[in-house]
This record gives sequence, structure tokens and C-alpha cells, in this order.
Amino acid sequence: MSIENYSVATIGDFVGRELGVSNWVVVDQARINAFAECTGDSQWIHVDEERAKRESPFGGTIAHGYLTLSLLGGFAIEIGIVPKDASAGLNYGLDKVRFMTPVKAGARVRSRVTLVSAENKGGGRILIKTMNELQIDGEDKPALVAETLAMLVA
Repeated sequence: MSIENYSVATIGDFVGRELGVSNWVVVDQARINAFAECTGDSQWIHVDEERAKRESPFGGTIAHGYLTLSLLGGFAIEIGIVPKDASAGLNYGLDKVRFMTPVKAGARVRSRVTLVSAENKGGGRILIKTMNELQIDGEDKPALVAETLAMLVA
């Protein structure tokens, strides 16, 4: 995606504005299982479908919170938070994350991103903070809200 008139030179004009909304992505059981395998987090509520149907308050398995958080990186690229004229955009960290609603296996999620700040750090570097809301299709409350930081290199 490309944000009209969004560049290293104009980024300050976008503070307080929504940068975009990603496409929907399905968080299916295969993705949840792959995340569990990759991270070693095989808690039953994520990977044991039969037990989760019986014992989970959600009626089935749910995605790991960190899986949903990790989706923000790809969504940010899709939306285009790194201006095309920047030579790089590097993950700089998180200021705040709140997991608000579990993502059930099979649910669709997307990210809505707003630029919170753009701070010139000198040497062609700009530290940006974005507010990310991971929305769940059909749910009123988001899965999570997170303030993410990225260092742009002009």
C-alpha cells in the first residue's frame, strides 16, 4: 500500500492521522500450531483442540498473544508505515501493549495504524511511534492495542 504524499520530508504532517488499515488475515489452527512449534509455547489452550472444546471458556483454541502481536510487523509493511524514500525502517521496540480480546482459531484479524509521533534524532534518523489496533472481524473490542516504535533511516 502507498500513503499519498507520505515521505521522510512530510512525515511530521501525518502525526495524529490514521496511516491505513491492513487486509484481513485468517489466524487458523495451522498458524497457531506453527507459532507454538517455533516458540516452544505449546500450552493446551492454543494447540489441544479437543481439550479446548471441553475446558476452554472460549469454546476452542485461541491464538497466542505474542502471535497476534507479531502480526503487526507484516501489517505495518503492508500499510506502508516506512516511507518509500526511507532507506530502512528498523523495529525499535514497544512502549505499551494490552491484550484485550482472545483471537479464536479461524478468526480474521487486521490492523488499523495511526502515527502518534515522529521525532528527528539527527543523522538522517527519525523515530516514529504508531498506535496499532488489531481488530477481530465481528468483535467490538480489539484483540490488542500496541504502541510500536520504528527507527527510520533517510
